[in-house]
Amino acid sequence: MTAHAAESAERSPRRRGALAFLRDVLVIIVIAALVSFVVKSFVVRSFYIPSGSMERTLLINDRILVDELSPRWAGYDRGDVVVFKDPGGWLPPAPQTPARPPLVEAADWVLTFVGLSTSDAQDHLVKRLIGLPGDHIVCCNALGQVTVNGSPIDELSYLNLPEGDTAASNAEFDVTVPDDAIWVMGDNRDRSQDSRAHQELPGGGFVPLDAVVGRAFLTTWPFDRFGLIDTHDEVFRSVPETE
Repeated sequence: MTAHAAESAERSPRRRGALAFLRDVLVIIVIAALVSFVVKSFVVRSFYIPSGSMERTLLINDRILVDELSPRWAGYDRGDVVVFKDPGGWLPPAPQTPARPPLVEAADWVLTFVGLSTSDAQDHLVKRLIGLPGDHIVCCNALGQVTVNGSPIDELSYLNLPEGDTAASNAEFDVTVPDDAIWVMGDNRDRSQDSRAHQELPGGGFVPLDAVVGRAFLTTWPFDRFGLIDTHDEVFRSVPETE
């Protein structure tokens, strides 16, 4: 065997080994991306908070995790902090942004696909669930409290109100939640464009259940705010169920 033939024979296994390694890496990346996509679509998803409507529970630019799985069989409870798609007309038209380089757009699409980017969070809102399907919600009683099915709820433990103000809402309303929807309000009650502000829309201010992404359960960033999101179950414990 000539020296050239011997050198070629030595390189061939190395080349095959390198190709096999690259193939394995590619397979691992594809599997990881698919798993991330499934997790994002059906289990848990990351969002960021773009406004102050949920202060002080959630602050602007907080990162949160949303449970998409358990509400599919357990449903939602009053007090849950929920993320939902715009039911229509709640958000202003998105401003025109300069076109990004195709490579940046592609990278952001991939990161959104696997759940590592939150660029699509701008099309969603986050509020606290106050009324379930069938609930009769009225604002307000003589103490400035919202009543649900005739029972007053004391929300002062989590509401962000001006000093000296104890009214849960400065806008009066008297609504019954449809069977396929919920009624939501922000914790920063005087600065939240929530169900109260959209009663004139075709949806009556209600959020269709099929627009709800899931229940926010954990603040992940900034790290000094890491922790579970309180649903304040005690506030709603005395509310009677509808028949």
